[in-house]
Amino acid sequence: MNEFSVVGKPVLKVDSLSLACGSAFFTADFTVKDPLFLAFFYSPHAHAEITAIDDSPARAMEGVVDVFHSGNTSSGLFTTAGQGYPEPSPYDTRLFNKTVRYAGDIVGAVLAESDKTARAAARAIAVEYTLLLPLFDPEKAMDGDVPRIHGEDEYAPLPVAYRPEQNIAGEVLFSFGNVEKGFTEADFIEEETYNTHCTSHCAMEPHAATASFDEHGRLVIYSSTQVPFHARRIVSMTTGIPLHRIRVVKPRIGGGFGSKQEVILEPYVALAAWKHKRNVRAELTRREVFTTVRTRHAMRVRVKSGFKKDGTITALQMDDLMNTGAYGAHALTVLSNAASKVLPMFNKIPNMAFTGHAVYTTLPVGGAYRGYGATQGYFAFNQHVDAICRKVGADFVEYVKKWHIREGETSEVFRAIGEGTEGVSQIVRSCKLTECLDRGAEEIRWNELRGKRLRSGSVVKGVGAAVSMQGSGIAMVDMGSASMKMNDDGSFNLFAGATDIGTGSDTILSQIAAERLGISVEMIVILSSDTDLTPFDTGAYASSTTYISGQAVLRCAEKIGEQLLSTASSMTGAPVGNLSIGKGGKVINSADGSEIPFSEIACYSMYSRNQFQIQAQASFFGEESPPPFMAHFAEVDVDMETGRVRVVKFVSAGDCGQPINPVLALGQIEGATLNGISYALTEQYLFDAKGKMTNNSFWDYKIYGSLDIPEVKAILAESSEPSGPYGAKSISEIGINGPAPAIANAIFDAVGIRLRELPMTPEKVLAAIKAKAGR
Repeated sequence: MNEFSVVGKPVLKVDSLSLACGSAFFTADFTVKDPLFLAFFYSPHAHAEITAIDDSPARAMEGVVDVFHSGNTSSGLFTTAGQGYPEPSPYDTRLFNKTVRYAGDIVGAVLAESDKTARAAARAIAVEYTLLLPLFDPEKAMDGDVPRIHGEDEYAPLPVAYRPEQNIAGEVLFSFGNVEKGFTEADFIEEETYNTHCTSHCAMEPHAATASFDEHGRLVIYSSTQVPFHARRIVSMTTGIPLHRIRVVKPRIGGGFGSKQEVILEPYVALAAWKHKRNVRAELTRREVFTTVRTRHAMRVRVKSGFKKDGTITALQMDDLMNTGAYGAHALTVLSNAASKVLPMFNKIPNMAFTGHAVYTTLPVGGAYRGYGATQGYFAFNQHVDAICRKVGADFVEYVKKWHIREGETSEVFRAIGEGTEGVSQIVRSCKLTECLDRGAEEIRWNELRGKRLRSGSVVKGVGAAVSMQGSGIAMVDMGSASMKMNDDGSFNLFAGATDIGTGSDTILSQIAAERLGISVEMIVILSSDTDLTPFDTGAYASSTTYISGQAVLRCAEKIGEQLLSTASSMTGAPVGNLSIGKGGKVINSADGSEIPFSEIACYSMYSRNQFQIQAQASFFGEESPPPFMAHFAEVDVDMETGRVRVVKFVSAGDCGQPINPVLALGQIEGATLNGISYALTEQYLFDAKGKMTNNSFWDYKIYGSLDIPEVKAILAESSEPSGPYGAKSISEIGINGPAPAIANAIFDAVGIRLRELPMTPEKVLAAIKAKAGR
């Protein structure tokens, strides 16, 4: 591996001190003069037509300034999905819809002098509805005799499969080889159905947005967003405010995990502020986040495979049905990822087919969530592989090592499907999955525990494994930009459009720039995510920041380096070929060993001759998406009397190329792992018969807390990705893909039951144990 000065080192996060001291500004911390407050009122029904709205009780309340709803405010169709333009998600919603499509759908908003008044007024508004038939079962969504959730003039901006008359928000179909022929060649056929559920992102910071005005009368929106540039565009589209009159600023963010890739609050605060020419604030409560923002898409995955006695898979067929809920935000792209990030793993299968449909229902809306479809697909894929291994008497770890995609190889799936678009052919240039499997198996004591079913009273121990791959940005879609300028003292301002949502990307990008210029991170002053000051970046999603934005920063720093050498040559008369950038912020002349500090070069360029400021800008457009790889291992104890599953230890061994900051990379793995364990065992949305969520608080919606955390071991198997900055690729999402299937496989290893539905609660485990005993 290369020796670096800054890259690969556990540099302290650039915002760590401010976060630790509580001085970092989050969206709700920004104070604006004399603000108005926006509160929403929502549909109590899963499906209904609004026939009348009486807002007079609210308008009569002291302190109420305005009320917005479909009766007095119109907007064009749009999608809340903050994606590249034109978005692959259908334009199927308005700011205020006349038809409500789930319990929690926004009906209107009240603007008042205080948040308390706004919320009280929102409760006072009387809305009359004509109830429509709901649709809760995605399996019936495409039937001919069920309600049509959308229609009218909704449309998809891209030429993709969008058929609202069939409740289809997105469709993905591809195949290669001859699947039926592959099945006839098989010795065994395995066909099973797996079901994953919708869950909440549970970011610590609820959604918030503040709209104010600068001295020129331009609208400034402070927002907890992952996509400031997309937010600006969508605000302009929905409100009619000229885009050049809008500035979006992203402060510190208390977690996103995909939920803040949605543009939810920004159009509403912009609309109210622009109309009344006053500052406006909005912040959702936790209950509102649960019911009104976005969830992970629930998905039914049916897998059928044919394989020989030696384990060779002759054909694999996957059929996914995804519940997108009331609106189609991210419907096509999440569905695409359930195939494009999963099926290339076993690239030696000659015959493969995928059928995927994202369907509308009258339930909360699915959206972007860490893992983005791969999580759902891998829950099925890894259990299916485990079942094949047990059928043919193979060890899961050794079997995967034999069949997984490797360096120098490709997959037909890469070409067949991307994220809502045609795929991009690519070759895997870095893959240490075999090393990840070996190191993870050793750490979990795989050979000692696998199949032993060690028992202590009613508790039985088992181990399970899973593997996954993801991506680094969206090939031929994502781009990032960066600019830099040099200061008198030899420091640099780095302006990055990339959005740090708590992942540490500000630190990572600073390290990349510092490495190229031979200086410490302290000499890089970074400013990110301000649509007025920083260059364009598609945003923090698709595991893109280190790879896409990092390459933009590296290219920008290289241009700065060229200017440094050119200026030093002008200062000294030395040929540029004799000059190089040394460590510690200086240019070195190889001819005589003399050194010129950056500070002298900066002052010369700005004050001495032919004055100019050393500065540069660069962009990077990803033409491929190098996958990170990970092996996941779970050790569990299953209580035969209660069905309780306790994760004793979890090991996640990942290949992210060259880690720019290994401590932050390990932290990403650990966080995603715990996120995935919680998703697997405890989290779930509960609905009543009318489609209303009944557990929209942390009191009833169980996520893992500090007392639940098992021993977690994160391992980095370093590789070098030739297309990435200093050999780096992504790591932030992939860790969530493995806990659910690894735990499910471990449960089977312990007690011989196969859990194919999430979450794997004690009730489900105990019922399966009893059913097995009954048989």
